[in-house]
Amino acid sequence: MLPTTIAGSLPKPAWLAEPIALWAPWRFEGEALEQAKRDAVLVALKVQEAAGIDIVSDGEQFRQHFVHGFLEHIEGLDFVNKKRIGIRADRYQADCPVVVGPIARRGPIHAEEARFTRANTTRKLKFTLPGPMTIVDTIADEHYGERPKLAMEFARLLNEEAHDLQAAGVDVIQLDEPAFNVYMDEVSGWGIEALERAFEGITVKKAIHICYGYGIKANNDWKGTLGEEWRQYEQTFPVLAGSSIDQVSLECAGSRVPLPVLELLAGKELLLGVIDVATDKIETPGEVAATIRAAMKYAPVEKIIPCTNCGMVPLSREVSLGKLRALSDGAAIVRGEMAG
Repeated sequence: MLPTTIAGSLPKPAWLAEPIALWAPWRFEGEALEQAKRDAVLVALKVQEAAGIDIVSDGEQFRQHFVHGFLEHIEGLDFVNKKRIGIRADRYQADCPVVVGPIARRGPIHAEEARFTRANTTRKLKFTLPGPMTIVDTIADEHYGERPKLAMEFARLLNEEAHDLQAAGVDVIQLDEPAFNVYMDEVSGWGIEALERAFEGITVKKAIHICYGYGIKANNDWKGTLGEEWRQYEQTFPVLAGSSIDQVSLECAGSRVPLPVLELLAGKELLLGVIDVATDKIETPGEVAATIRAAMKYAPVEKIIPCTNCGMVPLSREVSLGKLRALSDGAAIVRGEMAG
């Protein structure tokens, strides 16, 4: 009951990349970099296990960025001549690779990483990939000309990758789709269609992560414009409720999401965001437990998986460790109450 997990990323060790930074450059090259990444994964696993996290991940230590880590291995993309574009409905600007021809996967991208991670933990393992809508929103297309068409092409490649991850022993495959909280009108059309295509034939747990973004200034400023209640989930959750997705995430800690939206996901497992990644303040176990109890008014406890709101890569290692412990200890409080 109440198994805990994280959304995906953890801070990278200072010896691997610059801490508390997105897009941080690697401190090594070649084989030395690959070994350093593997060492960082071992640390990430140990940190999660020691904190009591039940469903662990590689902490995205193998990747510089949650989207580009996958895209770097895709043919048809120009990473040399990047183009600066507005992403997430122009919330902020980013230097993005350009689609210059038909996209193709050269072969398995993350399968060896997943096998390495699987071999070094006995706990359930989650592996994250960027979702097709979010990928399309994070690149400059100069070839396909239509976002839905490009999304379906990426969904095909993601599906190939998901099958490789499944064969590598991963228990949960999660697609990260922060764009689902931005382009809600498109979700019910090509967004959900591409998501289903990406998971076609997958028999392990299928998860989608939808959040309000990392705790960076651009995202925090955007949140300040959303009013007293953040109701974006009301448009997307009914669509997801009718999908084949097993697990759906939502941001609850430190947010203004009205918890009755949980009732729109009847039958789904809920990756309940009980840890706010937009602040260095470490939640107390009691605060985590209170968020879980509040959610239990609208969803059965057996469907709740306490989680972080989003990735923690922009946080310090000390803060992230404190938050992991609070996540685990808070869930344990509620488990004890239920057992009593």
